[in-house]
Formats: sequence, structure tokens, C-alpha cells
Amino acid sequence: MNEKSAESPLDSPPASGLPERYVEIEYTVEPNYAGWRLDRYLGEKLRRLSHARIQRIIQRGLFCEHRLKPSTLVYPGLTFRIRRNMSAEPETPTELPTVFQDDWLLVLDKPAGLPIHPTARYQKGTLVSLLRERFGERFAEPAHRLDRETSGLVVCGRTTEACRVLGRLFLSRDVHKEYLAVCEGHPPEDTFTVDAPIAEGTELIRIAVRIDRTEGKESRTRFQVLQRFVRDGAPFALLRCYPETGRQHQIRIHLHEAGFPLVGDKMYGPDPGYFDRFSKHALEPEAWARLRLPRHALHAAHIAFPHPGTRQPVSFDSPLPADLVDFMAGKPLAPGPEDAASAA
Repeated sequence: MNEKSAESPLDSPPASGLPERYVEIEYTVEPNYAGWRLDRYLGEKLRRLSHARIQRIIQRGLFCEHRLKPSTLVYPGLTFRIRRNMSAEPETPTELPTVFQDDWLLVLDKPAGLPIHPTARYQKGTLVSLLRERFGERFAEPAHRLDRETSGLVVCGRTTEACRVLGRLFLSRDVHKEYLAVCEGHPPEDTFTVDAPIAEGTELIRIAVRIDRTEGKESRTRFQVLQRFVRDGAPFALLRCYPETGRQHQIRIHLHEAGFPLVGDKMYGPDPGYFDRFSKHALEPEAWARLRLPRHALHAAHIAFPHPGTRQPVSFDSPLPADLVDFMAGKPLAPGPEDAASAA
């Protein structure tokens, strides 16, 4: 992703008559999105935007050597630019620890708070932009995604073939993933399973998911209790999570369904109104105190799959990060953010 700033009207002049500041974001389609419709591809990259707004961007704010329509089927290497009004972008982590690297793979340990792809709010402060800045174009492309607040392992392909193979592996469920999570409450059983179909979208939050046994897609997660503990008089547990399917927000909604929501989860946690106020930078101190952590307590701790080059099994691990270790140890919490950014 490349970007530049300029002064120019966008679709129409601003009311003041003065030129607006804008940013141009360049996208290059990755191999695992080959054959997707353009509007679906942008919907995956800009997940907080409505379908109608994405259609307007394609029609009025997208620039390419060829004419592109919402129904255009994208292909690897297709490059285009989107022009967006410039707004203040929240700060995000800049560290990008490398777990493993060879000619085919780059495995990173993503810090919490770093989005993977550009979104409506984040352009420069993303994992993709950090990769471009530090290693140059086409060095590596993420093969999957984690929520902005989720920390842990991200696998990237370093060649076109590696990206294709990894894309197939993730789609075919040939990738084994394990997460660590800190939840509210003490689950009574040491192991339990949530088998509940997931559908996209809720009445209040378009990017959220819901349990829907009529329209939802098959979704199943196994949980193992690693430790039960008490902090400030309240019960919590450290869980190892084994998602058997790969739905959006699967672990988060399944823990909510089980009655043990993630600590710090503004979307599926103690109050459904938290996310709306959070996204508007209006979440009050009492709500931050109830959430207990400034991010949801989910960490991608283990991943295993056939190497895209050698086809031999490979696996990678990431330890529980310091903020979650400190929470479990009862250390004082940092104050809630004064200007919280919208969640991914």
C-alpha cells in the first residue's frame, strides 16, 4: 500500500470553498483474492463501510488504468488507488517482531492495536504499511487476518505461489490454530465446546456477528481451562481455544454465548452499548473500569500447517503477551484510553 497527501476537491467542493486534504491509498490485489468481485474485495479491506458506500467509492473515488466496476473480477497484481478525505489517524504500534522467515514464509507476532489492512480509519498504521516501509513492495502479504485488538501470530506469503497455497490451506481448514483468552467467570468444566451457527451483522452493529440457528453457518469451538483466578474480587479464567471453523469473531461470540465473555470485549462483552460509544470516542470511565482492559484479551498463540514450499509440517508459537500476564498477576491496570479508536 502506498499513499500520498494532496490538496484537491474530491467528489464535490467542500462547503467552505477551500480545497480539502486527502490521502490516496494504493491497493494491489493479493493472489488469495483472485476471482473476487471488486466490491467484495473492498468490503473485506474496508469492513466498517457499508456496501452502498463502497459502491460510491468505486464509482467516484477509485483510480485505475482500466475502468473498474463493482462487479469487476479482480486478479493478482491488479493495482488501483482510492482517494479518501484525510482525518487524524490514531497512533498504532510500530514494532513488528519476526518469528520465522524463509524464501516462502514470513511469520510475525502482531502486537495488539495494530490493524492488518488499511481500513476507513487506519491507512499508515497497519501491518501491511509497516511491511512496505521496512522491506519494500511485494516482500510479503498476510495470508489471513486478526482483529486489530487481537495479538499474536500472522502468517505471510513471500511469493505468489506461497500466497496461493496458503490461501487454499486456510480455506480448506488445513491450518490448525490455537488461541489464548482471558474470560470473565469460572467455567465449571475443565473442557467445554460451543457448537453454535454464526451469521453476519446485527441490528445495532453491521460488522458484528450473531448466533443464528436458522441462517447461521456451522461454527464450533473447543475450550480448555488452563487456570482459574480471582482479581479484585471477581472470577476470571485463562482458556486455550481451538476453533474448528474459521468464522469472523468466532471465539468472541462463542464465549459470549457460553456466558464467559472475553475481558475487555466492547462488542460481545458486558454491555452491547459499549461498542457504539467506544466508536464515537464517548465511552465513559465507568465503562472502561467494567471492561478492565483497553483491548479484548485474545491472543493467537499457536499455528501449524504444511509448508507451502516443502509441504512438510511447520508450527509456530507466541507466548502470552505482557499486558495479559500482568492482568492475571493482579498488577495495576493502565487507565482507559482517553481517545479510543474504533475497533476492527
